[in-house]
Amino acid sequence: MAAQKVTSMEVARLAGVSQSAVSRVFTPGASASKKTIEKVRQAAKQLGYRPNVLARAVVSGKSRIIGLVVAYLNNQFYPEALERLTNTLQERGYHVMIFMASNQAENVDSVVEELLDFQVDGIIAASVALSSTLYERCRTVGVPMVLFNRAQDDLTMSSVTSDNVAGGRKAAEFLLAGGHEKIGYIAGWEGASTQRDREAGFVAALQEAGVKLHARGAGNFIAEQAREATLRMFASDPPDAVFVANDHMAISVMDTLRFELGLQIPADVSVLGYDDVAVASWPAYNLTTIRQPANRMVAETVDILLSKIENPAAAPRRTEIDGPLIVRGSARIPEGWKT
Repeated sequence: MAAQKVTSMEVARLAGVSQSAVSRVFTPGASASKKTIEKVRQAAKQLGYRPNVLARAVVSGKSRIIGLVVAYLNNQFYPEALERLTNTLQERGYHVMIFMASNQAENVDSVVEELLDFQVDGIIAASVALSSTLYERCRTVGVPMVLFNRAQDDLTMSSVTSDNVAGGRKAAEFLLAGGHEKIGYIAGWEGASTQRDREAGFVAALQEAGVKLHARGAGNFIAEQAREATLRMFASDPPDAVFVANDHMAISVMDTLRFELGLQIPADVSVLGYDDVAVASWPAYNLTTIRQPANRMVAETVDILLSKIENPAAAPRRTEIDGPLIVRGSARIPEGWKT
């Protein structure tokens, strides 16, 4: 019997249960006894039955699909975070549709418009910029959206980030405690709230200590641009420490300092990053960094989105989650510092 011709009624007849029982077994979140589930799934397997998810979506008005928009995957933080998001949503009975988009708002708008055509139940925008017009359109058609690892000034937008200002302050305080006086900073993409807030916290802590930022470059969260910024920064009057806006760039900075400029880390210069991606702990880098608590950020993002799906009137939530400083060997450790 061809799988596409098998109906739920036939499965119910073979399993000796009602058609509604078959529907409950294949509906995420619906209740059915263990015995019923076993009988229905065995009958479905024997007949080659697969539930028609799209047809169910038409009837229920819910596709149980979440659209996930991401700007890039080169940054090692995102593959791990997206895997966690996908697994967590699947555990809650949702499927994930991933779309790639550039950081240009018009490109993101086009991608999200396409997602709306797929009748998604909600959207997670991971580190991308949105236009206010698009967000209003999503709200009008009843599709909730949560920004992940990015925030916007619109207070009606729900977002989840690490506490980037606090993280920037921790980076500055650690380098200052280590006796550094000529401190540089390599920025990420200027349009990102993460970049803006990390730099704001970092510079504020330096200023409070009476220290001016010695040098600044921009890597735009791109490894090659971080390399070029490093070469320019160290061409004359180089800093003795550098805070880099994320680990992806910090790895490039470290390689440039060691293999192109012949400097020793941390003997000649300390390097501190942000994210705590897996590569940061490798012995080749041993990078001191601010950890983004990805598991907590993912859990909060999913909770906000699904709460909004279940209750469209729910108020927007803007969450900042504090992340710890992870002390390794790429930056001078202050005397008496407790790790």
